[in-house]
Amino acid sequence: MRRITRIATVGIASAALALSATACGGKKSSDGGTAASSDSKSASAAIAYDIGGRGDQSFNDAAFAGLDKAEKELKIKGAEAEPTEGESEADKVQRLTELARKGNNPVIGVGFAYAPAIKKVSEKFPKTTFGLIDDTSVTGPNVANLVFNEEQGSYLAGVAAAKASKTGTVGFIGGVEVPLIKKFEAGFAQGVKDTNPNAKVLSAYLTQPPDFSGFAKPDLGKAAAKGQLDSGADVVYAAAGLAGSGAIEATATAGKWAIGVDSDQYNQAGLSKYKDKILTSVTKDVSDAVFNLIKSVQDGKPQTGEIRYGLDSDGVGLADSNPEYKKMADVIAAVEKAKADIIAKKITVKTAP
Repeated sequence: MRRITRIATVGIASAALALSATACGGKKSSDGGTAASSDSKSASAAIAYDIGGRGDQSFNDAAFAGLDKAEKELKIKGAEAEPTEGESEADKVQRLTELARKGNNPVIGVGFAYAPAIKKVSEKFPKTTFGLIDDTSVTGPNVANLVFNEEQGSYLAGVAAAKASKTGTVGFIGGVEVPLIKKFEAGFAQGVKDTNPNAKVLSAYLTQPPDFSGFAKPDLGKAAAKGQLDSGADVVYAAAGLAGSGAIEATATAGKWAIGVDSDQYNQAGLSKYKDKILTSVTKDVSDAVFNLIKSVQDGKPQTGEIRYGLDSDGVGLADSNPEYKKMADVIAAVEKAKADIIAKKITVKTAP
């Protein structure tokens, strides 16, 4: 695998570090920017990570998996750029600008927080394709909005939680109270209630915007999970990025069921100590979304506009890696029925609590 260069933006006053493994032979665009050549030998693609960065065992790592796959299968070069805590909008603009100037194509912003920056930078580099994950508010002729029906996967998690719970009380932890994460909460709560109308759903958010540290601090997730466990929850689902690992730790240590998010967290090396108590995970095929966008650019037919991944295309789903989950025939049957009903539009999943 070709070496991947990582950049960390350290404030407006500091320029992003130069990429040592980005594209060679980029073509000059009419606006002074660059666009990567379609020649796979010199082509490169870049991803700019969300809060928490690579190693979050969740959202960002799923995006990296797509880049990694593209490196291996498409023989491209890859570049990564890390966020910094408390960074400004100008930092994101600077980061994306640097990646585009180096000839990377596409340049992918991992997370809705990149929307304003992509709006600005995509206009300056019209020959570069920009991917924006989890947001449709910014559009353009060279912008691909990679979005998911998180509420559908979360509904299945709610069904599984309600069936697996012995106390009738389950918990949901959101990293930051924003519309995207409320989709997770809405689907989960609906799935729980549709399965067991008498069940109780405890909900908590770690931070409120503009404080997005709720996606990055495991201690916050751990404390929230402990609070819900103390209130009787015996299944806890966290949609909180890196902070979710703290929720998994607390829940697993208490001998209760945790439900992961974005990646199949049962298989994440960093969570291996707790894997036996990770009942399942709500998966988002961020990896394939990233790979597919990169491939579309290399094929000369770049994706643009809204590219939606739902339950009907396995763009979201529920992982079954845990052998203990596979033994729960009644849980699996209920989940499969719910999945079929959602795809058949017999069930409409809410996108807000």
